[in-house]
Amino acid sequence: MKSLLIKDTTKEERRAIVEESVGNIEGGCDGCAPGVMKMYEPYINGEMELRECTMNYRATYVSGEEVPTRNSCGYIK
Repeated sequence: MKSLLIKDTTKEERRAIVEESVGNIEGGCDGCAPGVMKMYEPYINGEMELRECTMNYRATYVSGEEVPTRNSCGYIK
């Protein structure tokens, strides 16, 4: 497998890597594909590694719950 690092790819190759990973950009049935592409623009432009883009997205994810809950098996009293 070829390296995905910015130093080892051209802008066109990085765009192709993201498009292949996301799927059919033009035919996105729910309209989310362009938003996902925007998330990876820093990688395509050579500003941020692919891993960093993904980690940045994960770091800003909010579950909507104030505090995560733990489910017990029901046998602990």
